[in-house]
Order: sequence, then structure tokens, then C-alpha cells
Amino acid sequence: MNTIRRVRAVVEYDGARFSGFQRQADVRTVQGALEEAIVASTGVRATVKGAGRTDAGVHAVGQVVSFLTPTRMSDARLQRAINAHLPVDVVVTETMTVSTDFDPQRDAITRVYEYRIDQRPTRPVLGRWRSWHLIQPLDLERMRKVAKCFVGTHDFFAFTTGQQGNTQREVQAVEIWIEGSLVFIRISARAFLYRMVRRIVATLVRAGQDGLEAVEVEDILRLRLRERVMGTAPAHGLTLIQVMYSDHDYRYNEVFKEEVVV
Repeated sequence: MNTIRRVRAVVEYDGARFSGFQRQADVRTVQGALEEAIVASTGVRATVKGAGRTDAGVHAVGQVVSFLTPTRMSDARLQRAINAHLPVDVVVTETMTVSTDFDPQRDAITRVYEYRIDQRPTRPVLGRWRSWHLIQPLDLERMRKVAKCFVGTHDFFAFTTGQQGNTQREVQAVEIWIEGSLVFIRISARAFLYRMVRRIVATLVRAGQDGLEAVEVEDILRLRLRERVMGTAPAHGLTLIQVMYSDHDYRYNEVFKEEVVV
């Protein structure tokens, strides 16, 4: 009898034509594509769990998933087999056999999301599904001042939609910089609420365009004024960059290293 093992994989995908990460009936999802590729590769169905359930249109270069499988293929061979059955807009960039108790969602210590805003005067064509096009100039210094309001532990009730239960989260960092016509906003936290990153981005844009002050954002956070958060940034500008874990979560089983050909 084959031993069941847990495989951890890093996944990159273009979210433009996916209805989000989580499997849903009758729509195309990243989880569904991965599970179909795994069964085609191993002959055994597996449930894929991701570190984050990205929304429809959101991209990833560092999504982390895991699944149980009885296959004896090495990690490298399994990666090649899965990729051979995946559509062109999703790929597994790394595989590793880990401890069976590894959980990509629960064990994550940091998730890093990056949002792109394109400030060029004409609308982008090739990059239209990777950035939010805004012609009105942004005041980055004002945005950085407001960004400081989000760092630390706060009740982010106002920056989510439809969230139940505990809405307190700790944001580790918010970085804003510009490269050419692209403005980058990178936000790191152990965990995020539903649409939290995109609502923070929308608020930072208000600060950069309309002069929203830090004291106003502090009031929104403290008083949980959801109605004062004006909108949500479009999904297609957002990318899950990286998910970080402690060394404990990467215990590696040498048995499934690349086969030695003799």
C-alpha cells in the first residue's frame, strides 16, 4: 500500500479568466484547475487547500497550496506532470513533500499582496489586466502618511464587506513606490479580511487624489465607519506575491527528492 504524503506547491496564475481561487460549481477556478491536473497526473483525486482564497480577477505569483497524494513520483516529476495538465494561465513553480500536518492557511506567518496602478496618459493594452489605470496624478507622500495609519493592530471592520466575527488584524507593513508610470502598493500581514487590501488601496488613492487626511482614516478605523470607505479598488490590479512560513513548516522528506537515474 502506498503511503499518503502531503505536497506543498507554489502556484502562479493569471486571474483574469478565473472566477477566483476557490472551487465553485459550473465556473472556472484555480482550485478546480489544480485538482483536475492532479487527478490526471496521479490517477487519484485530491483536495487542494490554498493559503488564500483570491477573488475573481486577482493574480498570484506566490500562492501556496497543499494536497495529500499516494503517488511515489518525486517532487520534481510530480511538478512536471501536473504542469503538463494545467491550462496556460496557471503553473506550479515549486513542489516539496512536507509534514502531513502542514496547513498552508493556518501556518502562514505573513502574506504579501501587491497592487499596481498605471499612471500613463493613455490606457494600457498589454498590461490592462495587471493594473488599475488612473490618469489623475497621485500624491505619493500624502499616500504614505495615510498608509502609516494601517500599520499595527486595528479593527478593520470598515475595510471589509460582509465579514462576520473578529475583524481585528495586524498589518506588518505598507510600502508605496513608483517605477516609471507604475505606482506599487505592497501590503503585508499574517491574515487579511475579505476585500481588505482592495479597500485600503481605494482609501490610499483617495488620499493621493482628493487629499484625504490621516486623521480622517484614524477615525474611520476607530469608529468602524464602513460607509466612509468609498469603494473598492478593481480586482485585476492585485497580485498575491508571497506567503511566508516558519522553518518548522518546511520539514522535508528526502524520499521524494528527484530520482537518481542509474
